[in-house]
Amino acid sequence: MLELGTQAPDFSLPDVVSGQRVSPKTFADKKALLVMFICQHCPYVQHVKQELARLGKDYAKREIGIIAISSNDAQNYPDDAPENLKTMAKTLGLTFPFCYDETQHVAKTYTAACTPDFFLFSAGGGPASGGDVTWRLLYRGQLDDSRPGNGKPVTGKDLRAAIEAVLAGKPVSSTQKPSIGCNIKWKRGNEPDYAR
Repeated sequence: MLELGTQAPDFSLPDVVSGQRVSPKTFADKKALLVMFICQHCPYVQHVKQELARLGKDYAKREIGIIAISSNDAQNYPDDAPENLKTMAKTLGLTFPFCYDETQHVAKTYTAACTPDFFLFSAGGGPASGGDVTWRLLYRGQLDDSRPGNGKPVTGKDLRAAIEAVLAGKPVSSTQKPSIGCNIKWKRGNEPDYAR
């Protein structure tokens, strides 16, 4: 797992809906940045997709930028091809960019392992200090305790608590449970060492 305090790896990816390129710098005016790795076909993502849409709506006017990324091999998992991700984004009414990581490089730099996987960063530096924003990792873990078939409600409580702490300038709990889901579908021969 990416170590807490790590600087957010930079990237520039196309949003499947608008076609515009999105990067962490897109949200340089925010206090927090949430990078989530999701996809269309995974039953774990399907289980929480309405909560992901709610997160976007609930925080649309708050000081947090949100980016969703799919890094799955679209050739072998066509449900996760950009055109199907676009349909998913529109159907759910996502209020944040949904990007496609065709080379899978971004997933590797974030050590993303599954869908869904969440990385929450806090801003340091930035325009007020005359420099670029430095995003530092404060939370990497699960949305909540709900899983397909376990009967627990989808609340987003773990991730929401971390977001609220970052926005309030308070410490994020060090008790962070890893996210659980489907493995990212790596292209043959492209699997990172941590996924083997």
